[in-house]
Amino acid sequence: MILNDKQKEYINNKLNSLSKSKFRSSFHLRKYMIDYINDKGLDKIEEHTRDFIIKNISDEYPKNDGKQTPMKGHPTFIAQHACACCCRGCLEKWHHIPKGRKLEEREINYITALLMEWIKREYNK
Repeated sequence: MILNDKQKEYINNKLNSLSKSKFRSSFHLRKYMIDYINDKGLDKIEEHTRDFIIKNISDEYPKNDGKQTPMKGHPTFIAQHACACCCRGCLEKWHHIPKGRKLEEREINYITALLMEWIKREYNK
């Protein structure tokens, strides 16, 4: 996904804000996740990320909202918790994306870009 300078700045500022949260900053990619990224490549991880967002949190009332995102496994799941994109409540609190309506395409794109930037930063540590 190609971002303009304003979008990059917004995402950078959001990640800086999230990093100040003790809970959000406690998440990191583990070695097996890095190995998975090495095996699949970042383009495939981005595809997975977008698919997870669409399938798990884009509905107006997602199934098991607040409990649908695992705390381990895929790098995207960890990124979702680190970036407060794990459920509609966190999206509303941290990103001002209201509950009770389907996510718009621009919001899906934003969430995907945010998660991928977090993943890339963790991957390159």
